[in-house]
Amino acid sequence: MAHVAVKAGKADEYVAAFAPLLEQAEKEPGTLLYAVHRSIDDPYVFWTTEVYASDDAFAAPSASKVHADAAPIFTGLIAASDIMIGQTLMAKGLDG
Repeated sequence: MAHVAVKAGKADEYVAAFAPLLEQAEKEPGTLLYAVHRSIDDPYVFWTTEVYASDDAFAAPSASKVHADAAPIFTGLIAASDIMIGQTLMAKGLDG
């Protein structure tokens, strides 16, 4: 899960930058969930939830050209971020 504060005036660009990443995630069978969320209280605060079937599936997106191309774009849009890597213990709607 990534929690992000976007630079002022950059929220729409941030959302648009996810289009190629979501398209790539849809092609990866090990990606169980890839979701971008936006705060109702602050339009510049977002979080991304990603759930993968295995450690290999988790590593696959980071090795892709799509991810490499997106990294500098996000660097220019994000004011602050916090990333947490965890393990899904219980969920509704995910196989596993």
